[in-house]
Amino acid sequence: PAKWGTDCKVYEAITYKEIYPNIDLRYYSAGGRLKYDFIVKPGGNPDFIAMEYVGPTSITVKEKELVIATPVGDVKEMYPYSYQSHTGKSQEVDCRYVVKGNVVTFKVGAYDRTATLIIDPTLIFSSFTGSSADNWGFTATPGPDGSIFAGGISFGTGYPVTAGATQTAYGGGVIEGGVGGYDMAIYKFSPTGNKAYATYLGGLRNEQPHSMITDNQGNLVIAGRSNSTNFPGTPTTTKTDYDIVVVKLNASGSLKLGSIKIGGSADDGVNIRPKYPPIPNAAISLRRNYGDDARSEVILDAANNIYLASCTQSGDFPMTNAVQSTFGGMQDGVILKFNPNLTAVLFSTYFGGNADDACFVASISPVTGDLFIAGATASTNIPGDKTGVISGSFGGGFADGFVTQMRNDGSAIIRTTYLGGTGTDLVYGLKFDRAGFPYVMGTTTGTWPIVNATFRNSGGKQFISKLQQDFSAYVYSTVFGTPISVPNISPVAFLVDRCENVYVSGWGGGINVIQEYTTGTTAGLPEVNRLTGIPAADSRDFYFFVMERNATSQLFGSHFGENSGAGDHVDGGTSRFDENGVIYQAICANCGNLGTFPLTAGGLSNGSNGGCNQAVVKIEMNYAGVGASVRASIDAVKNDTIGCVPLYVKFSDTLRKGKKFYWDFGDGSPRITTTVADTAHTFTAVGTYLVMLIAEDSSTCNIRDTAYVNIIVGDNKANLGFTFTKLPPCESTTMRFTNTSTPTTGSFGPRAFVWDYGDGSPPDTTSLNPPRDHTYPGPGTYIVRLTMIDPAFCNAPDFIQDTIRINSLVKAQFTTPALGCAPYQATFDNTSLAGTDFLWEFGDGNASTDMYPTHTYLNPGTYRVRLIAEDLTTCNLRDTSAYFTITVESKPTAAFTWGPNPPVENTPVQFTNTSSGAIRYLWNFGDGESSTLTNPLHQYNATDTFRVELIAYTAAGCTDTAWRDVPVIIVPLLDVPNAFTPAQGGRNAVVKVEGFGIGKMQWRIFNRQGQMVFQSGSIKAGWDGTYKGKLQPMDVYAYTLDVEFTDGTKLRKTGDITLLR
Repeated sequence: PAKWGTDCKVYEAITYKEIYPNIDLRYYSAGGRLKYDFIVKPGGNPDFIAMEYVGPTSITVKEKELVIATPVGDVKEMYPYSYQSHTGKSQEVDCRYVVKGNVVTFKVGAYDRTATLIIDPTLIFSSFTGSSADNWGFTATPGPDGSIFAGGISFGTGYPVTAGATQTAYGGGVIEGGVGGYDMAIYKFSPTGNKAYATYLGGLRNEQPHSMITDNQGNLVIAGRSNSTNFPGTPTTTKTDYDIVVVKLNASGSLKLGSIKIGGSADDGVNIRPKYPPIPNAAISLRRNYGDDARSEVILDAANNIYLASCTQSGDFPMTNAVQSTFGGMQDGVILKFNPNLTAVLFSTYFGGNADDACFVASISPVTGDLFIAGATASTNIPGDKTGVISGSFGGGFADGFVTQMRNDGSAIIRTTYLGGTGTDLVYGLKFDRAGFPYVMGTTTGTWPIVNATFRNSGGKQFISKLQQDFSAYVYSTVFGTPISVPNISPVAFLVDRCENVYVSGWGGGINVIQEYTTGTTAGLPEVNRLTGIPAADSRDFYFFVMERNATSQLFGSHFGENSGAGDHVDGGTSRFDENGVIYQAICANCGNLGTFPLTAGGLSNGSNGGCNQAVVKIEMNYAGVGASVRASIDAVKNDTIGCVPLYVKFSDTLRKGKKFYWDFGDGSPRITTTVADTAHTFTAVGTYLVMLIAEDSSTCNIRDTAYVNIIVGDNKANLGFTFTKLPPCESTTMRFTNTSTPTTGSFGPRAFVWDYGDGSPPDTTSLNPPRDHTYPGPGTYIVRLTMIDPAFCNAPDFIQDTIRINSLVKAQFTTPALGCAPYQATFDNTSLAGTDFLWEFGDGNASTDMYPTHTYLNPGTYRVRLIAEDLTTCNLRDTSAYFTITVESKPTAAFTWGPNPPVENTPVQFTNTSSGAIRYLWNFGDGESSTLTNPLHQYNATDTFRVELIAYTAAGCTDTAWRDVPVIIVPLLDVPNAFTPAQGGRNAVVKVEGFGIGKMQWRIFNRQGQMVFQSGSIKAGWDGTYKGKLQPMDVYAYTLDVEFTDGTKLRKTGDITLLR
């Protein structure tokens, strides 16, 4: 404790300046992991950088990664990604590790020495779920905190579910097409890759997830399909064709917040037909890839309403407020909107014509708020006005892509355009930039138009196009990939970032080719600034691609996956990038355990016995520029924006990408500027305030970004309260709870309160009245919480809680420490069984009726404490049998003197202990040093007055503290012996710097060849004549000694030391 510090600061990064000439070392946190960069400024030489590792078994470089072997396992550092930034773009510089013994250096290729070089050994996150059951990968999405959700299917028991998860038991399944049965399997990883929760979702037959998304509270929305007659949270049916299902889980995965199953008499949520059983020439109509049967996308609007783009083969699919209520025939797209808790369908409508149609993706315009849908069609008459659009008619081939704009309430289709030519064209991605321009991504087997694009891979079959807002023309359009007749990849994720760079993720080869879909492989796809430390490409991989704004260049391109094996793929579904250009990708991998999938340190391995295992990967591309996302916290509740005046709110930029942060609180107070991403403000008047954050980094492509949050400040606080009583008979475990809360104005709504009875039962949402009766599973102590969630009151959400004790017999019991020091404040933990009223007798004439009292004993002595417990609902009514004895001891008296007094220069201080009643001591000398001796002698190192503290202890741990201000005089003095005799014992066995007032020093000793054999920065450390564990020969050794004394003066001394043997 003597060396503990107070008011310690917490920093997001630490930079060591000039660790070498013109080279800084910066430590910081990224994605929850510690990272470091060497920053080589103009004039710096990266050859100077050397890192010595102490204690490893070996250090090697394997596939460009640094492998540090230790007795407890290997530690890996990824390939050292090095780059220079020019006008916001990162240009990679070749950099490799060089190992000599335990010292690691860098070999850097040619670079611009007039600009700063960053050497950044970066880590990516990659892990399996570790399921022992066969576990196929479908979909992934980020959480608001950078966590990652993986959605797949599990074939039976063995999925690593967590205690308390929504569904911990496998629901069942049936074999279909030679495959099955299976449930949905949902796994949440923390931002750093640790397990947060895992759960099944499924009934007696088969389920699979197609698309997932989270709201800003971390609740997860899952869309997919099921043919179970008893899908969880939905009514039992007899239908065994597939229906669409949508489920919402809370942030901890412990509770379904909503669930709906919707469909007609045929298959819904199935594009054309299921992929199993596989058939020759598997590409049929709109099903062009393995996994295309399971495409759809779920999205949210600002109010957390849920939208779904999917497909149906049912002519009787339930329609609500439909803009197209008639089935077009064969297969139609279907578009749905639900309220946030999935208790109501706000609209559902067909979208289709006279042939096959499928809605694959959805997006909401940030400018108009309209809903946009895209996908593929074989129909010549899909809905929507096509006047003046890019293409008003079907272009030919098996399919065309399409984009349609409709009102977000489903009331009207505004316009539609076909996209495609004589080949087979499908749109798999749809996103907006901040100005409201739509972008589409997909594949073609024809010739896609190239418009206003500097970047292109001629003959490529993956397209990216930016459209005018009214679909009248392409702003630009281009293609990427190899010049073959079919697409390289099946795209599964798409993004337009805040700088208007465009991102694509997809996979190719492997099972797509094996099952005879009309596709190519990932072989030959262009790699730019590729990922490092991963296995070589084998044409059956994922491929990640980034194109610069306005199609000017390719910023990034890299494969990812295992080498050999069945190939990396997904079995359906979509994955996502977040707004910062980080990919959250689901992968079905390592099938048959035939390859080695790239995992990061701590990542789980494939646990299945010869089957596949779902993997997830999170990679930050670092091209998205600076971003801002403001979060408000009230009373430690994150994302809380409503409170009562005066209201103290903490604000955070959750992205933390800026170098400067400008805050405007919207209440007329002055704007503030910070260099950290957190601040706080108190609102002193009732009102609604728009808080603005601008995050700025002038080195990025967009320089600054802006985010807003509304803060609502009210004065209508609700006062919360409740009472409880046990219902008869005395053996009962049923409690009655009466809500006694009162509003200051108005009245509570019909679902204003949530009861949590503390026994793991589902939360009970209700109105103020009537009282609630709840039966507990057995005797015990339970914490009951009543939460008010009515947004009409400024303190919502707010809660109160109380402890109830249920038992047929009341039994008084408690715990408290047996020993204390006067004056002693005793605390008592009431552990009684049952009990509503309590009487404590403290043994000194005082008493209390508190449930958990504290009591101060002023005088030493022995005290007998008694607890009496009463409960009129129990069978025995009263118990008086709880006694305990507390002993209170006297404190010691701490005191001391010192000498010489007055002080004598450079003379140690002798402390004389005059304490009484103590058996041990702790001295704190005021200069960071301490001692447990009774009468210590201490040498100070600077002229000053030091506050010396003595703590005296009794055998029982009672303490007393004394302190005195002790003056000291130190005159700087320095000497170094000129000879020593190592390995012979005694004072001369080690040579040390001697002197007084030495604050800082750097002592280096060299042999005759100029090799440094010893260095030290501490006067306490000396040379024992060895170098690397070996005693050095008898000789004369030169030294240099640089000293800064505690009075600020400096001295450089050189000389010789003779080693005698």
